[in-house]
Amino acid sequence: MAITVKNISELFGKDVFTSRGVYAGKVADIEISLSKFRINSVVVETAKGSFLSNMVGGSKRGVIVPYTLVDNVGDVVIIKHITIPQPQSDKIEAGEF
Repeated sequence: MAITVKNISELFGKDVFTSRGVYAGKVADIEISLSKFRINSVVVETAKGSFLSNMVGGSKRGVIVPYTLVDNVGDVVIIKHITIPQPQSDKIEAGEF
């Protein structure tokens, strides 16, 4: 299927969910490689209290999501569910190995 301007413009404002069904925000912008005729990334405007908003610090921001993390585009956009690993404490509790 060929990518057209109409197809691209329909992405703007679509709701974005993770593959686990968690709301992430709305598509605010798209980065396109004109030399390769493909989408490089999608900018998701996070909603307060959403999955991505909590990951980036709670304020309303745009998060750049590489298009390789986009699973599906239809009535909504589905991205892969990602988590940030929690740093482990340098202290070793007594009795823990």
